[in-house]
Amino acid sequence: MSERPTQAVLETDLPGAIARRQGKVRDIYDYGDGLLIVATDRISAFDVVMPNGIPGKGKVLCGLSLFWFDLTKHLVPNHVLSADPQDFPAPTRPFADILSGRSMWCQKAEVVPVECVVRGYLAGSGWKSYQQTGEVCGHKLPPGLVESARLPEPIFTPTTKEESGHDQPVTMVQVRDRVGADLAEELQAKSLALYQFAADYAAERGFLLCDTKFEFGLVDGKLILVDEILTPDSSRYWAADKYEPGRAQEAFDKQYVRDYLETLDWNKEPPGPTLPGEVVAETRRIYQEAFRRLTGMEPPE
Repeated sequence: MSERPTQAVLETDLPGAIARRQGKVRDIYDYGDGLLIVATDRISAFDVVMPNGIPGKGKVLCGLSLFWFDLTKHLVPNHVLSADPQDFPAPTRPFADILSGRSMWCQKAEVVPVECVVRGYLAGSGWKSYQQTGEVCGHKLPPGLVESARLPEPIFTPTTKEESGHDQPVTMVQVRDRVGADLAEELQAKSLALYQFAADYAAERGFLLCDTKFEFGLVDGKLILVDEILTPDSSRYWAADKYEPGRAQEAFDKQYVRDYLETLDWNKEPPGPTLPGEVVAETRRIYQEAFRRLTGMEPPE
């Protein structure tokens, strides 16, 4: 396995793991005493992985996740043990060149089977639901809101966590039935606190955090953050200086890819269409700019 800046890393094949799982974007290796999570350059939209990736995207996702995990650890602990390939399991060390910058050695946790979505603005599936019912995941919203409107306050709008296919919206009543009342309340409180902290931080850097999703796990009964956090894959970032309610916004996330795919005669089922070079290049630029603004650092290549 080798990598060049202009070449997308679409999959990895590391030795020595007792189990391996491939998500839409991440390759997850179980080495018994921990998980090695590798962010590839795959990109998904409408829950379908595209056949070609975005070069360097995995490094942006990993770098941003590490940045946010560190910034929010005072609110919720997380699963990160190390991002240094020298700390990874011995069988992986010959592959340090490809793992560097796109991998995390993580604590194992019992993953909570709920995607914890928080919305501060009305967009995407939330906007569609509001148009049809005036509600989003059981939250009754004021009448007369327009697309991209700022909500009176952020709302917790969880979904199921499906192994394949589309995650489905659920209400807090359903979350309580799934995981118990105490854990449901803690998920909601932690998610809202994380969203507010991140939204305030992003606002200082010219972004509106429209919505985002968190994933949690349990270690010895205590809640920790797992997977990724506040990346352009899991969040909608909007340019604050161009924000105008009543229309779609200039986004620094994978909305650009979704918008392109909406122009095609594609039924949103696998296989996904190959993304043209100009869409790949612009998506890469958007992700790198999000990294640059949020962290104040130059993005990884």
